Amino acid sequence: MSDNIWHISVKRELKIGQIDQQKLFNPLGMRCINDDYILYRYSRTRSSLTPSLVLQGSKGTLLADGYSGYNQACVPEGRLRAGCWAHARRKFFEAKVDTPEAQLVLDHIKALYHVEYDVANLDVIGSSQHLLIRQKRAGPILLELKQYLRDQEGIHPPKSPMGKAIGYVLKNWDELNRFVHDPQLPLDNNASERALRIIALGRKNYLFAGSDDAAENLAGLYSLVASCELHGINPEHYLADVLIRVHTHPQAQLDKLLPHTWKTLGK
Repeated sequence: MSDNIWHISVKRELKIGQIDQQKLFNPLGMRCINDDYILYRYSRTRSSLTPSLVLQGSKGTLLADGYSGYNQACVPEGRLRAGCWAHARRKFFEAKVDTPEAQLVLDHIKALYHVEYDVANLDVIGSSQHLLIRQKRAGPILLELKQYLRDQEGIHPPKSPMGKAIGYVLKNWDELNRFVHDPQLPLDNNASERALRIIALGRKNYLFAGSDDAAENLAGLYSLVASCELHGINPEHYLADVLIRVHTHPQAQLDKLLPHTWKTLGK
């Protein structure tokens, strides 16, 4: 079982200046035992160094797309990688324009999500019953899908949209199947993708961060505000209180001022 699941995305979202467009690296920590975080991390490049630094020394599961930059964080002594079915589906949806065979793949993926819909209605998400339902219903769907992809693999050119979609799924098959063995794992990384939308919204308003230091500060502020919202905390009340507390709070216990623990402090 995964005791620490992180969603992670990286997008070209933040501009430093009119010409120099930079990137905002965004690992979204959804569940760390009983503690929830949303963390934004600014990075000048899309290299593997940033996810490695953020996740170094940690264990658990990393839910992400097929981007190779996450590989250094997913090592035997580190994190286990899980794949995103939303990313896989998108590739077949684009291929369907010229390749009707893609529709059957989309139907199989839809069936996987239907299993999760039924589980949600039963209110057993993350339980042992959820795991049994996944293995009983999603397992056979995946077996049928893999066989179909193998049959189609030699028909479509590797560089065609359908060929690329098939190659992506087969290459990441083990990662895409992790959810069948762990009821805590969602099928996709949509939570992290949604969290990046606020960056795009802010960019329309303030346009540029101004400098690398300002971008790092902005990422930190985004992290605090988003984590507050995750816990139903008014960000304005939180920041007003913490900005006063931080002057006298023990430096070794600054983690107590993070939103998920701050709400338990005496007001």
